[in-house]
Amino acid sequence: MHLLRTCAALALYGQCAFAGREVVKRNDTESFATDLLHESLEWLDRYYDNERGYLFSLDAAALTHETRASVWYAAGLLARNDADDVEQAVRIVNNVIGGQFKTESEQWFGDYQIYPEEPTVGTEQYPPVIYNSWDPNWRGFIGTTFVVMLEEFPHLIPQDVQSYMLESLYNTTIGDSYRVGGVDDDNLYPAYSNPSIMRAFVSGWVGRRLSDSNMTTAGEAYAKEIIDLFTRDNTLSEFNSGTYAGVSLFALTLWAKYMDEDSLMGQYGGDMIRHTWTSLGELYNANLKNVAGPWDRSYGFDMNKYLSILALQMWTLVGKENAPVNSKPYAMGHKNDFAISPLIAILAPFHNTLVPNTTLSSLLAFPSTHKVTTSAFSPPYDTYPRNITAWLSPNLTIGAESFAENVIGGPAKNPSSFNPAVAQWARQDGSVGWLSLYAQVQELDVTVGEGMLELTYPKGNSSSGFSFLVGTNGWSGKRDVRGWDDVEGVKVNVSGTVDANYTVSFNGMRGGAGETINDFEFWNFTYGMPEGSREIPRVRLDFELA
Repeated sequence: MHLLRTCAALALYGQCAFAGREVVKRNDTESFATDLLHESLEWLDRYYDNERGYLFSLDAAALTHETRASVWYAAGLLARNDADDVEQAVRIVNNVIGGQFKTESEQWFGDYQIYPEEPTVGTEQYPPVIYNSWDPNWRGFIGTTFVVMLEEFPHLIPQDVQSYMLESLYNTTIGDSYRVGGVDDDNLYPAYSNPSIMRAFVSGWVGRRLSDSNMTTAGEAYAKEIIDLFTRDNTLSEFNSGTYAGVSLFALTLWAKYMDEDSLMGQYGGDMIRHTWTSLGELYNANLKNVAGPWDRSYGFDMNKYLSILALQMWTLVGKENAPVNSKPYAMGHKNDFAISPLIAILAPFHNTLVPNTTLSSLLAFPSTHKVTTSAFSPPYDTYPRNITAWLSPNLTIGAESFAENVIGGPAKNPSSFNPAVAQWARQDGSVGWLSLYAQVQELDVTVGEGMLELTYPKGNSSSGFSFLVGTNGWSGKRDVRGWDDVEGVKVNVSGTVDANYTVSFNGMRGGAGETINDFEFWNFTYGMPEGSREIPRVRLDFELA
């Protein structure tokens, strides 16, 4: 394990090998991970404010600054180690820790500022609103980054700064222990995969590093709850998210790489990575460069158009050209996640040894038409595990999940990110068409088969409706869509108990019936039930490539 840690930074520059397998290189001289590291740092360099020792906001918000991206950038600077990179990384770390919340009685103790110019959280003028004025998940994001820096680059960080970082990590671990799902508006349950995996790791790592048995025990206990949920069907509770599966894989890499065999995290981390990539590989369509739905939490409907952390990991595995990443990643939707690239690149030489060969193959070439069935479980929101089915063919994929939940919009309670039924298809210009069911109910039964999708609301009634968000046509396609015949690349036949008449409206950046979702414009096809109907709401869509 310690040999692997030592080699990690060297492997980025093609100077080390792991378990007999050399780091994937491009043109036999430079690895894909190195490509990702340098391209992301060159972009982040443009945002660095040398006067303040922070990154400017990646949203260019009137020259304010941003804390989390600054820390990710600092890790990248240590990996690059060119000119004054180390000096600037140390400045950033000191600045960020200086702004850490230090009042133990406050719910946000041990957390970090979202941006240094913000007012004091908890004042009358700036009240504490979780996930707004303060974000508890930033303890995990920044804490894990500090651990990576201490593990990979201790020879570059002055001893007094290392001590300062360990003090900060101790405080952030204490603060994270305040989090209890369902209390004080917090939603951290073991099923909230990405922050829960980070929480368990930081607690276990800090406990061991500082000989605090309570922290060590707490981390292991929380890890066991996460593992028990995962091993039920070898799936993340936060299933199939282009963004958060990427974060979970990052955090599981920390389990596998930095935790010893006396830790449950060290024992299970590698297998959990393998199983997660196996599932993603089965659901990936290399022709469309997309992971088939359903998606528990998505920040877009086409991975070719929004920047996903999972795509960054694919970049390190098969190269940028073969990954769902635009030639200009910073022009994609949700571009700010490009800032996590240095961490993905630093860990890639180790992480990529855990990716199954079958998955690697599927990232490069679609194998053949196949069906995938699995499940995922997110208590306390699910009354039973969500049952997932996907059908994948070379140019058309359909995926959906049956569920019964006590919320609308999935465990994140967000209909804009919860996509319980999805279809995607190839269009003649090489772009991807897509359709997603907008979540409006707590229960859904689905049937997915060859070219078909059937959806039923078991507790629906005559007031129920099905809203399908359909992506706009390609560059040369029709700008105006009045019905299914105007949708490019696919023919859709709709049947069921719904009224055959439907409405079509547009949600756009500059107008229409409503706003975009995750920066994507779309046409909203809505089906209602016949007036006075007593039938169970059911709709079937049959797809045929045009």
